[in-house]
Amino acid sequence: MTVPAIGDVFRKLAEDGWEGLKFEPFRDGIEIARLFGKADQGASGAVLKYRPGSSAPRHRHPGFETIVVLDGAQSDEAGTYVKGDVVVNPPGSIHTVISESGCVVLIVWEKPVEFVNG
Repeated sequence: MTVPAIGDVFRKLAEDGWEGLKFEPFRDGIEIARLFGKADQGASGAVLKYRPGSSAPRHRHPGFETIVVLDGAQSDEAGTYVKGDVVVNPPGSIHTVISESGCVVLIVWEKPVEFVNG
């Protein structure tokens, strides 16, 4: 199987939108459409769709995470991010994500996250 260039993946997403992507269950209340990479290895990218009131548990980023809010809004300890906002979480950052109203985000992880307690 040939892996598409990341630029081609993002170009197609920009041209076709996220609505036609194939989503599958990811976490309670969150669906994922994987764009490239594997969940447990190295860099990967996806579109996540949060149902209203859903959240991602507290986690640490061993590498950079970049988020582009495509629709709706999501919040963490640093604030609330709405459609068009770009968030960069640096290595070592820890947060919990919630979407009260629901949202869709493009997300790119440099390395898989590590879930933490407390």
